[in-house]
Amino acid sequence: MEELVKLVSKKTGLSADMSKVAIETVMGFLKKKLPAPIAAQVDAVLKGDAAGVAGTIGSLLGGKKK
Repeated sequence: MEELVKLVSKKTGLSADMSKVAIETVMGFLKKKLPAPIAAQVDAVLKGDAAGVAGTIGSLLGGKKK
C-alpha cells in the first residue's frame, strides 16, 4: 500500500496522508462493488500478499487447491 500512496502523492501533489485517505476511499467503494472473492484478492495485493493471490487465482482457474 505504501508504494501506491507514494505514487498517488507524486502524481497528484497530495500529502501522503491525503493520498492514503483517497486510496482507502476508492478501495472501499470497489470492495463494495466487486464480488467478495475478488475484493479479498484486491485487499491481499494491497497488503503485499502476492503469493496468496497467485494461489487463489490458480485455484479459481482450475489448479490444485491447497
